[in-house]
Amino acid sequence: MVTRRQALFLAGGALATPWIRPARAAWPQDRAIEVIVPFPPGGGVDATARFATHQVTPRLPGVRFVISNRPGASGQLGMEAIFNAAPDGYTLGTIGSLNVSTLPLERPVRWKAEEFTYIANIVDDACGLWVLANSPLRSLGDLVARLREKPEALSVGSAAGVGSDDHLVLLGLEEAADIRALHAPFNGTAQVQRDLLSGAVDVASFNMSEGIVLMREGRIRCLAQASPERWSAAAQVPTFRELGFDVVIGSARGVVGPPGLPAETVRMLEAAFRETLADPRFAQEAEKVSLPLRPLVGAEYRAMVLAEGEAVRALFARRPWRR
Repeated sequence: MVTRRQALFLAGGALATPWIRPARAAWPQDRAIEVIVPFPPGGGVDATARFATHQVTPRLPGVRFVISNRPGASGQLGMEAIFNAAPDGYTLGTIGSLNVSTLPLERPVRWKAEEFTYIANIVDDACGLWVLANSPLRSLGDLVARLREKPEALSVGSAAGVGSDDHLVLLGLEEAADIRALHAPFNGTAQVQRDLLSGAVDVASFNMSEGIVLMREGRIRCLAQASPERWSAAAQVPTFRELGFDVVIGSARGVVGPPGLPAETVRMLEAAFRETLADPRFAQEAEKVSLPLRPLVGAEYRAMVLAEGEAVRALFARRPWRR
């Protein structure tokens, strides 16, 4: 969830970057580039889109980005809009990569993972399991013990619903620990956080960056983070692996375009993002707004998404899910 302070920071002059060496103009100034976000405002993909486009804009003179939130069907509506947009450089999108591979396992979609134009991955944000600060569940061990004693005794809300990374981390823990929780799918981080804070769900699954502010305020706690190692901004939170469960999953968030973008457009976008991601000041600004970075550009980003898809299909074969 983006706080008022973060929103002002993302939108305002605090991110001014006079140290950037601009590239030549590629787009007319009288038309903005629409960046479609397939999720509601306030979540991790939305925050990544606003942060990344603001940072890269000075390297693309003549370019204006406009964020367009198109939530629905766990990201399907927005992702289809990105994939089927005219390949003229005026429509891009910011996505959570898992949805590219999970949604086609569940229902027909109007995209092919290998055909998106992959421009740059920005963030890789591990999932966490969160409880209220005063929850009787003091550790991941408590949660596992309770569910072993009584399957489905606890409700776990997933921020992005069935098949999302928030859901798959629960499936991974259920498989590793031989337990079963009562899954409650939501359509956005703000909604599941609301129900966690009200006590409507016992546990919530959402990404680490999305919970860091509430954790610092002392309102919620994180039982475990599904990252290979502890994220420095939440160094007190153990990983699932440390606790004996080999569960590593998160949300890689990046910028893509529809198939068939002109080669020169792709080249200029990749160059602008590559230079932005490599600048130490970009990392400093990302740390201020609690975005865990994983910079990948072009072919590297595409390879990561397709490899992730293979892992998702293997999990689906073992633990199929349905809406």
